[in-house]
Formats: sequence, C-alpha cells, structure tokens
Amino acid sequence: MRPDMRVVSGIQPTGNLHLGNYLGAIRNWVRMQDDMQEGEQCLFFLADLHAISMPHDPAELHRGTLEMAAAVVACGIDPHRSILFNQAQVPAHAEMQWLLNGTARMGWLNRMTQWKDKAGKNREGQSVALFAYPVLQAADVLLYQTTHVPVGEDQKQHLELARDIAQKFNNDFAGEDTPVFTLPEAITPPQAARIMSLRDGSKKMSKSDPSEMSRIELADDADTMMKKVKKAKTDPEPLPSEAGGLVGRAEALNLVTIYAAVADTTVEAVLGEYGGEGFGKFKPALGELLVETLRPISTRFNELLDDREALDAILARGASQARELARPTLDATYSALGLVR
Repeated sequence: MRPDMRVVSGIQPTGNLHLGNYLGAIRNWVRMQDDMQEGEQCLFFLADLHAISMPHDPAELHRGTLEMAAAVVACGIDPHRSILFNQAQVPAHAEMQWLLNGTARMGWLNRMTQWKDKAGKNREGQSVALFAYPVLQAADVLLYQTTHVPVGEDQKQHLELARDIAQKFNNDFAGEDTPVFTLPEAITPPQAARIMSLRDGSKKMSKSDPSEMSRIELADDADTMMKKVKKAKTDPEPLPSEAGGLVGRAEALNLVTIYAAVADTTVEAVLGEYGGEGFGKFKPALGELLVETLRPISTRFNELLDDREALDAILARGASQARELARPTLDATYSALGLVR
C-alpha cells in the first residue's frame, strides 16, 4: 500500500462459513492489513444493511453477522490494527445514502448489471433497496474519504458509479478547491482460487449444499476435516505431473487447487511434488495441511462464538472508531446541501 492510503471493503454477513469463504475475501483482507505501512488504514465492515435488500430471515442475519465477525477475527483481522464493524452500528452509512440519493440518477442505477441480474424479469416486484443498493455502496466508501477499494470484476461498475456520484456532488455543491468527496481508486485483489464441492467438482463449495460432506467448515474439528477429505469424490487415476493432465478431471483438479491455495503455492508446484501418486497418498497430505492451517482458526472462531461479550466489544469498538471517522464528511455533506442542523 502507498502512504496515506485508506482502504474500505465490505463483506456480506453469512453463517456456516467454509473454506471457500476463507480463501476468498477474508484472506485478502488479512493480507491487505499485514501490508499496511505507517499512516495507512484499513476499514472492514459487515454489510448487514445491504443484506436486507433481499428477502431474509432476521434470526439468520443476526447469527450470520456474529459468525462473520468471529470468522474474520479468527482468520487474522486484528481489531487493534484494522477497524472492523457492522454497518448497522454506524448510522452514517444510511444517512449518507439518503443524502446521495439526491445526486444519483435513475438512469445510472438502471444500467447496473447486478440490478438486471438480480431483478430478472420481475423488476416491479423488487425492493427499492435492491435498486438503490449501489448508492449505499457509494456511501460506504465516500463516507471515509476512501482512497482505494478492492474490487473484483463484478463490482467495478459499482465503484465507477461511486466516482460518478462523488464527481457530480462535488461539481454541484462544492468549490473546485474544496471538494467534499475523494474519488476512490480501484485495487484488484489477487484472483481467489475457485473452490468446488468435495462431492461434485462441477459445483462451487456452498453453505446451502444439503450434504455437509461437500464442504470444509471453519467450525470443523481436525477429525471432521480429515474424514471429509478422505471421503471426497475422486477418480481412480494417479495425479498427473502437469496441469494439462487435470483437464476433464474436475474432482482431482479441485483437491489439487485446494492444496495449492491453502499452501499458497501453484497447482504446477503441487503436481511437481505429487505427480504420479494416487489419492491414497495425496488425500492424507491434503487433510494434514488443512488441519494444520485451519485448526488455530477453528479454535479461535469457536472461542469467539462462545464469548458473545468479547465479540460485541470488538464490533462496538470498531463502530465507535468508524463513527468518529465518518463524522467530518457527513457534516460537510449536510452543510454543502444547505440543510439546517
């Protein structure tokens, strides 16, 4: 990270966290935090306000928010180095969205690919929140004078929208030398490995799969992890010595991909070590690697879930810091709009 960078990133709160969640956004967050230099800052939030834009079960959202908080801390986010909070404890997010709704344009939101995908043919039946979701995303980052936002391909359009809203607001309500908002830049996180089901190499590992044997969960103990790996679906052929030999062998590719991702190496390097070996040797090696890597995470995760007071304290502390950071920009936005407070 460059000096004086402020990075903001959010994640949907979800329960039953599994290996795919860890190897995706959460591990990237930990790496960003660990790369921070003096004067740089990371804010990570649980996007619970975004979650209510779709039909949801309140009890599940409540549990999922706490589980996600426990997971990110267990995986290495240090609340003393990064600011970790859930949106609902920082009302400035919802306030800022409303203030920016006056600047955002219907045409801009109508063009959002994710809106089209999620609404499908039933646009009239969707919530206003789903349509205006990208304005809340803009508020999430503009509120903190964010300089950089990690975005995958699917979110680039939403960051462009945030920049458009910021630019129009600055043009309409602020002097050229005193803009209210910083225009955030995109940073592309490393491509996360695509982790598939242990029972079917053509489907993504998912918490909604009815079979618990299809996924490694963060709450699993060592014996359970080992059992799931040993029972993972494979084929009778030995592992090839080159990646090309995995074409058409979805389950074999998945297990090698998991090994490479967890060990932070490449598929080629794993095949260099295990090419020619059967799964009788490879599966126990993969199981041991998973246990070694995930056991401390799993232990900490379960400890935090059992200590609700500690978890609440972490989120309250982060929310307090976030509210403090958000206040100057929120005040400047009210003032620029001519609102009497």
